[in-house]
Amino acid sequence: MFRKIGLIAKQADAAVRDALGSILAVLNRHRIDVVLDVNSAEVHPTGQYRRVTDEELAADRDLVIAVGGDGTLLRAAKLTFPRKVPLMGINLGRLGFLADLSPAQAATGLEAVLAGNFSREERCVLECTIQRGDTMVATGYGLNDVIIQRWSTARLITLNTFIDSRFVHSQRSDGMIISTPTGSTAYALSGGGPILHPTLDVVVLVPICPHTLTNRPIVVASTSLIEVEIGVDRADDSRVTCDGNPLSMVKAGDRVRVTRHAQAVQLIHPSGHDHFATLRAKLHWAREPC
Repeated sequence: MFRKIGLIAKQADAAVRDALGSILAVLNRHRIDVVLDVNSAEVHPTGQYRRVTDEELAADRDLVIAVGGDGTLLRAAKLTFPRKVPLMGINLGRLGFLADLSPAQAATGLEAVLAGNFSREERCVLECTIQRGDTMVATGYGLNDVIIQRWSTARLITLNTFIDSRFVHSQRSDGMIISTPTGSTAYALSGGGPILHPTLDVVVLVPICPHTLTNRPIVVASTSLIEVEIGVDRADDSRVTCDGNPLSMVKAGDRVRVTRHAQAVQLIHPSGHDHFATLRAKLHWAREPC
């Protein structure tokens, strides 16, 4: 089913080199047409595989494999989801909620996927725009989250929140995390947000260190239009990021609009993938009933 595969890796180290070697050995046995991103090509500079830019990586591929941590997979997701190309992760990071195969499992897991033994999972993507009067200042996309937060200052900012044009609240805080179910195990979890199952069609709004302690996380439908208006006090120190990538500084009166993107990220897992087993392993929960 997958005959043309692209590889994208984090910056080269010994773990990346070993994992890529194992993956390429499997792909060569199956005579797969392989292209490498810049980091992958630095590890295997033999000239055997075509080296491509990030923009070209998913252009004509059936599958993209991300080798690294969740950060590498998030980078790959930005390239694959507009082209509807499936994505699979090999985890070389610390946590790896998205990239679920370990290096030791990479060869057997990939063999299973190439044999057709896999499951396909769709993860929603957030589209964020910043509106300043009649002008759209910036647009970005987040598989994990969109974050509005103070920048380089310890002062609070004021955020006015609207859901589907209805006023929700005004809060003074360090900012707000607008997270998908995928991102619920990232920064939103550290901020006290709930863990959401990835199949849920919802988005969670998590305040960052709110001054009023009754400001709690709110879960809304993923079809909602979320608008956050930047308040008038000290808004010049605020910034919007999408999956950790800075999008734009914001000013008083700007509106950050977040909606679900029409396209989704397609994740590929070997058959038998268990989301709760991943949570148990990464969060050090009990391995079996007591």
